[in-house]
Amino acid sequence: MTNPLLSEWETPFEMAPFDTVSDEDFAPAFEAALEEARGEIAAIADNPAPPTFANTVEALEVAGDRLDKVLSVFFTVAGADSNDRRQELQREFSPKLAAYSSEIYGNKALFQRIATLWDARESLGLTEEQERVLMLTHRGFRRAGAGLEGAADKRMREIRARLAELGTAFTQNLLKDEAGWFMELNEADLDGLPEFVVRSARAAGEEKGAEGPVITLSRSLIVPFLQFSPRRDLREKAYEAWTSRGANGGETDNREIAAEVLKLREERAKLLGYESFAAFKLETEMAKTPEAVRGLLMDVWGPARAQAEADADVLTEMMREDGVNGPLEPWDWRYYSEKRRKIEHNLDETALKPYLQLDRMIEAAFACAHRLFGLEFERLDVPLYHSDCRAWEVTREGRHVAVFIGDYFARGSKRSGAWCSAMRGQRKFPDVKGPVVINVCNFAKGDPALLSYDDARTLFHEFGHALHQMLSDVTYESISGTSVARDFVELPSQLYEHWLEVPEVLSEFATHAETGEPMPQEMLDKVLGAATYDMGFQTVEYVASAMVDLAFHEGEAPDDPMAKQAAVLAEMGMPRAIRMRHATPHFAHVFSGDGYSSGYYSYMWSEVMDADAFAAFEEAGGAFDAEKAKALEENILSTGGSREAEELYLAFRGRMPGVEALLKGRGLAA
Repeated sequence: MTNPLLSEWETPFEMAPFDTVSDEDFAPAFEAALEEARGEIAAIADNPAPPTFANTVEALEVAGDRLDKVLSVFFTVAGADSNDRRQELQREFSPKLAAYSSEIYGNKALFQRIATLWDARESLGLTEEQERVLMLTHRGFRRAGAGLEGAADKRMREIRARLAELGTAFTQNLLKDEAGWFMELNEADLDGLPEFVVRSARAAGEEKGAEGPVITLSRSLIVPFLQFSPRRDLREKAYEAWTSRGANGGETDNREIAAEVLKLREERAKLLGYESFAAFKLETEMAKTPEAVRGLLMDVWGPARAQAEADADVLTEMMREDGVNGPLEPWDWRYYSEKRRKIEHNLDETALKPYLQLDRMIEAAFACAHRLFGLEFERLDVPLYHSDCRAWEVTREGRHVAVFIGDYFARGSKRSGAWCSAMRGQRKFPDVKGPVVINVCNFAKGDPALLSYDDARTLFHEFGHALHQMLSDVTYESISGTSVARDFVELPSQLYEHWLEVPEVLSEFATHAETGEPMPQEMLDKVLGAATYDMGFQTVEYVASAMVDLAFHEGEAPDDPMAKQAAVLAEMGMPRAIRMRHATPHFAHVFSGDGYSSGYYSYMWSEVMDADAFAAFEEAGGAFDAEKAKALEENILSTGGSREAEELYLAFRGRMPGVEALLKGRGLAA
């Protein structure tokens, strides 16, 4: 029987045939595609003809196409719908993929062909985009260690393989801790909880096979529980479970993994001649240096910490009025902050949430994309990997643009958080391919599903990433979509969040789940007025995580990352009632792979730009100004990594912004 992963996909838009793929297809398809890819790389490296851009760089662009197809399906389901077999396959595939990557970057004949082209680049008659792809290819090989020889080359291969294994183990340990813990509630424990939390807890209990409602470690369930439960003992139990993921001892403990990862990264950087991993990693980002990152973070830290400390005093006094003595604890913050928000802004989350229906917020995200960029969305009836998923064809003026898949609900088989990925990136070489883009979230189920305002912002954020993929218009897939500097990639996503706050968007799409009535103007005003509420807390927990990430990678790798984490936080003067957004044992951004290592700061670096970029719309004539939307698409959303990030932003805005716009946007300006 033919393996469906290796067949031509005669499906709508050549989408993956999820309905015909079984877990038993993955291993044989992977092995066959990997062997084919190796042959394609060898053919390029061993080509007796002199190197040309076509027979070397363009050939590399399409080498491994079949392997990419197989892995696009596998990693989609492994992250969003995992099971024991898929986790086992991840552990098997990870070192093999690392070895394959090392074979490519360690292939001296291949690197020599690329180096020859690089040296002769000015005489090759390349287009600007081809020059960019050549530069990135040459730089990628050099930074991967292609120039290393002998023992150093061998050691680099070993490091890359081991890091791949450790990243997979870190992710799977975290998934097991998240899936394995839940707290059962009896009917009395539900007292004081809003109906939407009770419904979500009952749905989670059904999913876990429990006899009644439960609280899980899904952010969309545990955060509202911490906001509303008057039971301080249960809040503490839930909070400590949430923040101790990956640090519970036994087989799923991630602390030793984190220590080994940091040691190996430091060794890797020094093999390449860098003084630290942070120096190596930041070389290709907009920030360029650890000093620039620290400067940004500390510019924000002072105002944020001052605001958080002032807020802590108010919350402590509220706690005293409830007869609770002792200091304000981390499991108290959200509870008393929610009570304070209700008092000061007269904004009640329980009254707000019925106006934020998931389906209506999806409509809102689509409607904004239509007004800004002319995109249309039509539901597709195609097989997907889980019954929770839904798909749309994206068109513009009747022309196919992309396929968009949304997978919105939390479940035990899905890793936590929210993300955007492309099962297929946009390209025009060697043939024209439209992207297939997925947004994955972890919202609580309900009938209808209701979102918090933070959830709604997450939906818009991930859809901003999706637009960056869908509107890409370049020749080569290696620079399409989100293939940009890490501290630039969050600009489109964070910028898109601003459209959720446009009054006319909320007034049209924030309609009550039962009555269908639009959000009252008074409530709308309160929502927008409270947009920066508790921003001291949010900024402190984020900046603390970013500073610990930077400190881990800037100097000598610590023997004990937990001790290093504690030292960094103590030196910063971390408020005792706030903890890092991501403590080391569950800091997946940093330890599941290299993506955000030394780069967690990038959300804030991008926020400096997104605040300024949205201001450009406001200055030009409003959130839906046609000329600004066209400039945004032409200079940022369609260009991928075809030019340097700073050059793209300058083309859009005409200048680089300062931190002032960020502080103002967060309500932290003096």
